[in-house]
Amino acid sequence: MKEKNLFPSIEPREKGFLQVSKIHSIYWERSGNPKGKKILVIHGGPGGGSQPRYRRYFNPEKFDIVQFDQRGCGSSRPFSELRENTTGDLVNDIEKLRIDLNIDSWHLFGGSWGSTLALIYAIKNPSKVKSMTLRGIFLCRSQDIQWFYQKGADSIYPEYWIEFIDKIPSNERTNILEAFHKRIHGTDKNISDEMCKRWAIWEGKCSTLYPSPMVIDQFDKCSISLSKIETHFFYNNCFIDENEIIKNVHKIENIKCEIIHGRYDIVCPFQQAYDLNKAYVKSKMNIIEDAGHSLLEPGISKKVLEIFTNHENLIT
Repeated sequence: MKEKNLFPSIEPREKGFLQVSKIHSIYWERSGNPKGKKILVIHGGPGGGSQPRYRRYFNPEKFDIVQFDQRGCGSSRPFSELRENTTGDLVNDIEKLRIDLNIDSWHLFGGSWGSTLALIYAIKNPSKVKSMTLRGIFLCRSQDIQWFYQKGADSIYPEYWIEFIDKIPSNERTNILEAFHKRIHGTDKNISDEMCKRWAIWEGKCSTLYPSPMVIDQFDKCSISLSKIETHFFYNNCFIDENEIIKNVHKIENIKCEIIHGRYDIVCPFQQAYDLNKAYVKSKMNIIEDAGHSLLEPGISKKVLEIFTNHENLIT
């Protein structure tokens, strides 16, 4: 979708830092109408950071838009810090932020890892969530991680895959995630930085149906935090139980949810959205037939804008 079709660019009306632990301070900002519907935008990764463009999906006269950077990324401090950085920590941070901003309950918008975090937060705090709009569903099961980092996506983009793994010795290629984790978190900064770049660009190249230099550049720019934090989370199974979201989705059966997913999503295959929709009574599926994973896919961007423009149909 062209930029002109989104709402005009706006600046935050207030921003700040919230000390969420002895180590971590997370950056947050609010824009739009302070009397509008409260919506929390949850970015992907983990480790990607929020972006000013996200504000433009919401009518600033009708929404009070809250954005934040998760631990270790974006403007949050300290940068790329892995200590005290788990899924449980991030979920608790969202609740601390809600309380600090004096918000009774809010609507959630998240994509990719942002959809994961939104679902887990809602399962833990169902009374604080009015509705969810989720795109590029990521369930964080072992099969989902294996698909993108071991066997699955490699057969769709074999030339990108070889570029991604060609510095990994053949005897370590039976566990690509472990091989990257070892090097990214190793003591050699030059090797770590190079492997971070490879990790991020692999994801960026696979995120759109057609090649997008803009998307690849976005991934490249956040490669250090994204790669360090993603490998930290994925190596530890995202610090959740296997299939935790599906097993607990009954706890949010009364929360309305719009699911938006690209048919040709290679990063998070459509099966994940299908499985969630099948288990989640109040969810509605929106399949974008000509899209991959990224929010910048025209069809996905258009559907997100449509949902929030006609928000009365979804949220109260």
